[in-house]
Amino acid sequence: MSRYEWDGDSAGVEQLKRAVGPARERVISHPMYHRLDGLDAVLTFMEHHAFAVWDFMSLLKSLQRNLTCVEIPWVPTGPTGSRRLINDIVLVEESDELGRGFISHFELYLEGMTQAGADRTAIDSFVDLVREGKGVLTSLKEAGAPEASAEFTTTTWGFIEDLPVHCQAAAFAFGREDLIPDMFDQVVQVNTDLGNKLSTFVDYLKRHIQVDAEEHTPMAMQMLADLCGDDVDKWRACEETVNAALDARCKLWDGILAAIDSPRTA
Repeated sequence: MSRYEWDGDSAGVEQLKRAVGPARERVISHPMYHRLDGLDAVLTFMEHHAFAVWDFMSLLKSLQRNLTCVEIPWVPTGPTGSRRLINDIVLVEESDELGRGFISHFELYLEGMTQAGADRTAIDSFVDLVREGKGVLTSLKEAGAPEASAEFTTTTWGFIEDLPVHCQAAAFAFGREDLIPDMFDQVVQVNTDLGNKLSTFVDYLKRHIQVDAEEHTPMAMQMLADLCGDDVDKWRACEETVNAALDARCKLWDGILAAIDSPRTA
């Protein structure tokens, strides 16, 4: 099943795909993808993109919080179909079974950064600050997150804090799930040239593409259809959210491209 096919039949989903098509095309045709042609470029990408991998998990957990019961005492909460879909996605993203055991995709990404020699100072500092209870926006600043990454994560955090669950689901389904594959061939070639120095990052990309294409995107589309139904206002709000999410992604790619074109500091 391709990333934009699923087993349901929703006029709302089909209309939304058409409405956000131009914004999506600007992202997937961005010249940044073709600049990942050497180790320095890939390292720069990883140091920026790690923040988007982190806030993906926060958006996912916000959906789980809104669509299921994560409180004690437990009570049945949310549509049963969406409840199952979001829990299935969380299971893989937070505790995937890969090789030697279980790991979140974010932690796998960090392992890939270490193997490749990327600088984890900013992302590790950010996670430590958040773990200590500091606010996300404050932590981005104190950790020294790259400007483009901080702007992107700030946008995502606005979705989480301010938007209803159907808009968050739209940002998740259309703004996150199928934007990675176009960089895969580039990174594989660099990895081959470097003697597999990027092999863990390649493993992340392969797994991300596999689960998104075959499982998570169809699940997310079904969830969105369940949440919006025939409510025209909800679908209109979803369109605005997805366009904002894709615009933020394009700006992130712009920032990474500019950083790739700048000399790396030792």
